[in-house]
Amino acid sequence: MSDVLLHTAGRAAHLTLNRPRAINALSHAMVLRIAEALTAWEHDPTVGTVVISGAGERGLCAGGDIRAVHDDARDGDGTASAAFWRDEYHLNARIARYPKPYVALMDGIVMGGGVGVSAHGSVRIATERSRIAMPETGIGFVPDVGGTHLLARAPGELGTHLALTGATIGAADALLCGLADHHLPSGALPAFVADLADLPVPEALARHVQQAPEGELDGQRAWIDACYGGADTVEEILHRLLAHGDPAAKETAQTLLTRSPTALKVTLEAVRRARRLGSLERVLDQEYRVSCATLATHDLVEGIRAQVVDKDRDPHWSPATLAEVSDADVDRFFAPLGARELGLAPTG
Repeated sequence: MSDVLLHTAGRAAHLTLNRPRAINALSHAMVLRIAEALTAWEHDPTVGTVVISGAGERGLCAGGDIRAVHDDARDGDGTASAAFWRDEYHLNARIARYPKPYVALMDGIVMGGGVGVSAHGSVRIATERSRIAMPETGIGFVPDVGGTHLLARAPGELGTHLALTGATIGAADALLCGLADHHLPSGALPAFVADLADLPVPEALARHVQQAPEGELDGQRAWIDACYGGADTVEEILHRLLAHGDPAAKETAQTLLTRSPTALKVTLEAVRRARRLGSLERVLDQEYRVSCATLATHDLVEGIRAQVVDKDRDPHWSPATLAEVSDADVDRFFAPLGARELGLAPTG
């Protein structure tokens, strides 16, 4: 059976990610199949709405197939991963500009590449089961799939906090940060989806949208903005977190100390640059440079090994400390790729 199931019901066309045992992690073939379906439906006058969901009970999508990236970075030359990211990032941009309503059911786990196929959509539905995150620094990687674009636009320094820590958030916090638009109880999703067969999206939403359960980030804005705002370095952020009186700030500092020092510094720079770049396409071009650069690093292979392959949860980062990661080391991740650029943003 296909890893992406396609069907239509009335005026709605449905994409179902169908790798439930892997929480619907995205492969390159899945990305290509989604893109092909979007092209067909864009030109089909009988399709009024596109809906993306995940098979199984655990979530929409846990991210990209990082085991394949691990094996390619360790044993190959990185070309397979670079080709996957090229098509994936083009898909992310395509979703953001799709001319028909694109409804993402962000129920359960939605992380990494799962954010990329949902949070750029025009209608993003979170539920009380939503667990949304960009957890890349924990595997020696940097938020991608347009994640730095989304997080750079979150209120205050919430996006910086989420990008560096990889913290998981629920529906209310996703709404606050601009990663989702509406909250529906998970039990209401089948009826909402059934309504999309006959109704325009706004009418279907009006029948089912409810207030989201209270989140956490709004109450933490004071210390998050104080600790991250205006800090030029990860070291300064850590200093502020450890010196702050709120226990949650100190807990966050301890979390950051477990992350890849290189990934932390590159992520901070990527989010700050994304704020200045503006368009999603320009940010995706930047993320492609960064992602390709990680393929040559120790930390990407080591981080995926520790978290996903061996699951010992004990990565040995190299360099091991923030002090050992120089500005020049960070700058190399943003170096132009010449003929290998992603090329989404217009030049000239």
